[in-house]
Amino acid sequence: MAKILLVEDNEMNRDMLSRRLKRKGYDIIMAVDGGQGVEMAHSEQPDLILMDMSLPVKDGWTATKELKADDATRSIPVIALTAHAMAGDREQALEAGCDDYDTKPIELPRLLGKIETLL
Repeated sequence: MAKILLVEDNEMNRDMLSRRLKRKGYDIIMAVDGGQGVEMAHSEQPDLILMDMSLPVKDGWTATKELKADDATRSIPVIALTAHAMAGDREQALEAGCDDYDTKPIELPRLLGKIETLL
C-alpha cells in the first residue's frame, strides 16, 4: 500500500481528500502547513506528496524546493494542488520541482491517474 503525504491547511479539503484516497487503498498521513510537510517527508518517507501551494508557515513552492534540494527527499514525487488555475501556474509548480500539477476543486479520477503514473 502506497503512503501518501497530504499537505493541506484547509481542514475540509484535507478530510474529504484523505477519506477518498483511503477508500482507494492508500495509506494517508497529513500535514497542515509547509514546515510540517517538510518535516514529515523526512520522518515518514512517503511514496508521494500531494502539496497544496497556498500554505501557512511555509508555502508549497518553498517546501517543494527544499524537498527537491535534499538528497533524502529529492526522489519523492510531488503533485502540486492549487486553486490558482492561472496561466503560468503549472510552469511555476514544475519549476519549483513538482512532478505534476492538479487544480482544485479536485477531480478524483484525474488526480488518481496522476498518482498512479508517478507511483
